[in-house]
Amino acid sequence: MKEKILELIEQYDTIIVHRHVRPDPDAYGSQCGLVEILKESYPNKKVYAVGQDEPTLEYMRKLDKIEDDVYQGALVIVCDTANTDRVCDKRYTLGDKLIKIDHHPNEDPYGDLLWVDTTASSCSEMIYELYLFGKDRGLKLCDEAARLLFAGIVGDTGRFLFPSTTEKTFTYAGELIHYEFSRTELFDRMYELDPNIIKLNGYILQNFEFQPNGAAFIKLTKELLEEYNAKPSEASLLVGSLGDVKGIKAWVFFIEEKDQIRVRLRSKGPVINGVARKFNGGGHPLASGATIYSWDEVEDVMKELNTVLQ
Repeated sequence: MKEKILELIEQYDTIIVHRHVRPDPDAYGSQCGLVEILKESYPNKKVYAVGQDEPTLEYMRKLDKIEDDVYQGALVIVCDTANTDRVCDKRYTLGDKLIKIDHHPNEDPYGDLLWVDTTASSCSEMIYELYLFGKDRGLKLCDEAARLLFAGIVGDTGRFLFPSTTEKTFTYAGELIHYEFSRTELFDRMYELDPNIIKLNGYILQNFEFQPNGAAFIKLTKELLEEYNAKPSEASLLVGSLGDVKGIKAWVFFIEEKDQIRVRLRSKGPVINGVARKFNGGGHPLASGATIYSWDEVEDVMKELNTVLQ
């Protein structure tokens, strides 16, 4: 599949790369890392990273703004996006050919070419693997691409703590740090939080509900977020904090937005993406997301989670 992807890349003069909505570092890392590789390798091609900007990730890269007609005759690549509903910028269908590169379970096999590897720690790891496969035929990895891919790998492995981290992950990360970028500066940008978000985390740690079978959850209403001057995307950055609590097996953040409630599920072992699928979502076995539309549904989500834990 990597061979077929490279063949398509070589054929097209315009390449447009998308990723998923509400992006995380791996979404930006894989999308923008691929763009930087292609720009470095094929200076005569027009290569773009598109989608809605995420202010909390602007330290990684600014996205490109393009008109609809740029898609005419273009190759479109979607990174780190399991299903079409989550593709950011619905113009991804306007191109000539479509490639899906992803590490989530392949429940929505869209695209003309699909490369899905659920054993990869991150989509950024896969993009680096694509570079390794193609470096003998012209692919080049610049310092900026290395920085982006390293950030994506770090983000999706929880700084190499998650079970998805493999020997290959460490090998690739070890190779990437030989490039010229500041890991210290990158880590600071990835993990430093504003004082109001730190205080919100304090609220979470004092007010989460812990159930006897190892389930836990916290409800973050719009009013509460306003009290702490926190955006839903900033609250989502704190979802890992309950993982440090002894005895918790799986937990949920319910984060209210304008017209919906985001459900962030995490687990230390039990597979919870089946719960997410029952509530308009999906994701990895131990890290998934879903959507509900009423606080009354919180009980339904927790009932499904408790069934899994039992």
